[in-house]
Amino acid sequence: MNDKTASELRTLLLERREAVLERERAGDEALAIVADARSFATADDEHDPEGGTLSEEWSRVAGLGAEAERELDEIDSALAKLDAGEYGTCEQCGKRIPVGRLRVRPMAARCVDCAS
Repeated sequence: MNDKTASELRTLLLERREAVLERERAGDEALAIVADARSFATADDEHDPEGGTLSEEWSRVAGLGAEAERELDEIDSALAKLDAGEYGTCEQCGKRIPVGRLRVRPMAARCVDCAS
C-alpha cells in the first residue's frame, strides 16, 4: 500500500472514529435522560399504554453504546495496525485486503472471502 492510500485510509478511520464518538456522546445523554425518567417513574412501567417500557429503552440505548464501543475497538485496532505497517492484511488467511473493501469498511480485519 502506498503512502497516499495509507493516508487516505487513516483519514477515513479518524473520521469514522469521530462519528462513533459523537454517537456515543449522544447515547450517554440519552441514557442520562432515561435514568432520570426511571427515577421519577413508578416501579411498574410495563403497563404503560404509551408504548415501550423505560427498561426496554434503557436496554436499547445501552445496546447502542456497546455497539459503539465495539466499533471504536475495531477502529483503534486498525489504526494501530496502520502504525505498525500491518494494516490491510487479513488476520485469518494473511492475504491483502483489497483497497476497495478498506475504503468501504476501513476497519476490516478480514478479506471478503474470510469474512463470508
